[in-house]
Amino acid sequence: MSDHHEDELTPSQTAGYKPGEKKTLEQYQDLDSQDESLKKWKMSLGLTKSSDVSPEDDPRKVVVDYIALEVQGREDVVVDLSTQSALHQAKNTPFTIKEGIEYRMKVKFRVQHEVVSGLKYLQVVKRKGIRVDKTEEMIGSYGPSSDAYEKQFQLEEAPSGILARGHYEAKSKFVDDDNVTHMEWNWSFDIKKDW
Repeated sequence: MSDHHEDELTPSQTAGYKPGEKKTLEQYQDLDSQDESLKKWKMSLGLTKSSDVSPEDDPRKVVVDYIALEVQGREDVVVDLSTQSALHQAKNTPFTIKEGIEYRMKVKFRVQHEVVSGLKYLQVVKRKGIRVDKTEEMIGSYGPSSDAYEKQFQLEEAPSGILARGHYEAKSKFVDDDNVTHMEWNWSFDIKKDW
C-alpha cells in the first residue's frame, strides 16, 4: 500500500522535456559571460559572485519555513515546517477549514548551496483512506539566497455540504526536476460548518 501512496506523489512528466545538466554555482556564474539575456536570467535567479551565503552546517538545498492557508478577511493559518519537531506537530495538529470558502495556499522557503530547477509542490488528500484530491503546483527555479521566497498557489474552494465535512489526511512534498525530494511530511485538517 505504501508503494501505491508513493506513486500518488510522483510529479507528472511533460512529454519531451529533459531537465538540463546539473551545474554548480560557479559553472552558472561563468556561463556565457558575454550573453546579455543569459546575464539577466542569472540575475533573476540571484546568481551573483557573492550569492552563496548558505550555512555550511546545513546541507539542505531547500528549507521550507512554513506553508499557510490564506483566506481573505482572516488571519493566515500558518503551519510551521522549519524543524523536525514542527513537522511532527503539523502531523498531529489538524487545523479547521470552513466549508465552501475560497482560499489559497502559500509557501515561504529558502534555497541554499545550489540552483534548484523546477521545484514543485505535490499534495495528496485522503478521507477515510480514499484519495479525494491531488495537487501539483509548479513553484519554479531558484538560486541560493539568504532572503526567503514566497509563492502563492492558485485560488481553491473548500468542499461543502454534510458529506464533505469531516477529517482529512494529507501528504505533501517538495520535489525538483531532478526528482530530488527536498521535504516530505504528513498533516491533517478538518472541514467544518464554521470556523
